[in-house]
Amino acid sequence: MARASEQMRYRVDGMDCASCASKIDTAVRRLKGVEDVSVSVTRGTMTVRFDGDTALAPAIEKRVTGLGYKLSLMPANSSVPVAANKDDACGCGHDHSDHAGHDHSGHDHEHHDHDHAGHDHSDHDHSGHDHASHGTAKSAVVANANVEGLHGHDHGPSSGPWWKSGKGKLTIAAGLALAVAYGIGKLVPGYETWIFTVAMLVGLVPIARRAIAAAFVGTPFSIEMLMTIAAIGAVIIGATEEAAAVVFLFLIGELLEGVAAGKARASIQSLTALVPKTALLEREGKISEVQAETLAVGAIIMVRPGDRIPADGIVVSGESAVDEAPVTGESVPVRKEPDSKVYAGTVNSDAVLRVRVTAAAADNTIARVVRLVEEAQESKAPTERFIDRFSKYYTPGVVVFAALVAVIPPLAMGGAWDEWIYKGLAILLIGCPCALVISTPAAIAASLSSGARRGLLMKGGTVLENLGKMTAVAFDKTGTLTEGKPKVTDIDGFGMPAGEVLRLAAALETGSSHPLAKAILGRAEADGISVPQASGAKALGGKGVSGIVDGTEIFLGSPQAVAERVPLSADQSRRIAALNDEGKTVSLLLAGGKLAGALAMRDEPRPDTRAGLQALADRGIRTVMLTGDNARTAAAIGKQLGIEVRAELLPEDKQRIVGELKREGYAVAKVGDGINDAPALAAADVGIAMGGGTDVALETADAAVLHGRVGDIAGMIALSKRTMSNIGQNITIALGLKAVFLVTTVIGVTGLWPAILADTGATVLVTINALRLLGAAKQVTA
Repeated sequence: MARASEQMRYRVDGMDCASCASKIDTAVRRLKGVEDVSVSVTRGTMTVRFDGDTALAPAIEKRVTGLGYKLSLMPANSSVPVAANKDDACGCGHDHSDHAGHDHSGHDHEHHDHDHAGHDHSDHDHSGHDHASHGTAKSAVVANANVEGLHGHDHGPSSGPWWKSGKGKLTIAAGLALAVAYGIGKLVPGYETWIFTVAMLVGLVPIARRAIAAAFVGTPFSIEMLMTIAAIGAVIIGATEEAAAVVFLFLIGELLEGVAAGKARASIQSLTALVPKTALLEREGKISEVQAETLAVGAIIMVRPGDRIPADGIVVSGESAVDEAPVTGESVPVRKEPDSKVYAGTVNSDAVLRVRVTAAAADNTIARVVRLVEEAQESKAPTERFIDRFSKYYTPGVVVFAALVAVIPPLAMGGAWDEWIYKGLAILLIGCPCALVISTPAAIAASLSSGARRGLLMKGGTVLENLGKMTAVAFDKTGTLTEGKPKVTDIDGFGMPAGEVLRLAAALETGSSHPLAKAILGRAEADGISVPQASGAKALGGKGVSGIVDGTEIFLGSPQAVAERVPLSADQSRRIAALNDEGKTVSLLLAGGKLAGALAMRDEPRPDTRAGLQALADRGIRTVMLTGDNARTAAAIGKQLGIEVRAELLPEDKQRIVGELKREGYAVAKVGDGINDAPALAAADVGIAMGGGTDVALETADAAVLHGRVGDIAGMIALSKRTMSNIGQNITIALGLKAVFLVTTVIGVTGLWPAILADTGATVLVTINALRLLGAAKQVTA
């Protein structure tokens, strides 16, 4: 009877690059009984699915530790899912769960449990607001593996200072041995060869052990093997001093790579440090300090001024400004009041807040962002996949070329064996593909981390690479180009001061949760108006709301409902028509049976929308607004923003238009809320979710803009272009240095020392160049 498959998860220390992961994957996959292996460099973990044979665990540990890595079994509840990849079963990378159930007929109004103050929903478009309730897709969040370094061969310290790591200690030992060898060699010159050989072996033995272990399990052309052959060859031809120095320089280079590259991962991992360790829990009227990670959903916590908020939640009581810059990069503190959402890691500024926890520690915003970025870094970009394929042929090719250089000139042209073997050994070192292999993932990891810290989330290298190729961007209107909620834009007094019109209207709307009512109340609060109490308020179905304010009967309703009560003059009708033509919803106020004034409301564009669209236009990118709203509202907003408009669209219409743009030769990005437009997001080359908060449905789109700023779309594209430029520079550095030293080595200008410097030097240069991208998003989103 066949055994059921089981799964084990390991923490792998010292694994810092794709080459390391490939070595481990190849070695473990060859074990009998192993069904699948998933190695995550970013999280420093390995997941092995096997046939249930318990005797396999020691074999796995022996094989991986033999390669020079430390392995520790993770607890069963440390869920480490395989990284998400755009290349999923459907080939598009989108979550096609049932989002089609939303009514996209044009005005997706949220159902309210009361009859609103009578605004005639059948006659007015409400500025085309999409008031559908947006659910937030939640997903499992992994425990973060704090693995330092982007690249290396057991060279990056996993934690603590570099000199306490195994590689750091080995480098120091090799350096001391070399220094001692130089000192003793000067005193007893006759023993120099043996002394330098011993010094070389201090650093080479661990390298050679890993090289042999890798060769036995399927990776014969590792950098450790090239280094071992070159060092032993140098000893054979008598270049022992150079052999010892080259081993030491190799170890230094490897250590530098890990230390430098660790900064990119530290950039995103540092987010986890923003969440405080403790929280003030309110229970049965008492406040007690507890561990933040123990907070359960529904718990009430108290956050004092100056404290970091320990969990995602909703404000129950209190009003305060919250600094969200550490999480979303938003520079201006955001005002929070009851029912406002707050995020773990943000800083409470002014007053005490009582917050109801909405997400456990493992599923808060920061954990989700870190998980997303870590998974994205595991998703290889097309350029990276090409480089990986190229390097598989490049290294064996260089080994063959080095052998030919060492053998053919002495055999065919009578050259000196020592001279040409020396040159062949130098070419072996030049042939290491480290700098080339790391050129792409180092840049992409730095960009993903940098973008995430500024609210620009991208699901992997493929998305990051494709963003720079976009030539057209299609936007939703409601909640994307606009703020997603109406505002009072005009107050006209028809025989009463505008302030008094607003005061009386607000009195009738007090207590209503309808978006238009909220708009009137919000304007009254903003203008500092003291709202009186209305008595006898009642809704008149489909017409309006009436009540008594300050002893006067007041009615607020649609122009049609008011026209049934009192006649409208020609000037008043023209004014109402003009406001409607601007895409605004108009409500009229009657006081004592006379027309007192009009209030116009519209879902207004976000403050940065026009500038954001202009930034795209300046890059030669076509912009289109796709909306289900009526043509009049859409045209008014489109004219204000200067954007091409397609209106009154169903979800399938938006999908069709995206397809038409692609057939016209455009590379299309679709920007929306990530929930209501799954078909269009799936049809686009890149789907981008726009959110005013960090609970945007990241699982649906390829990328997300957490701030909800339209300007960040141009910032994302700029970051992509800068990343691809950086990758090009890295490949040029990697191949250029090798080409130069290849020629100088063959003609005899340079030897082993410059060869190892060409290898490790190129890798360090490539890594440092990639790290420049950590500041890129700051520049493009400024």
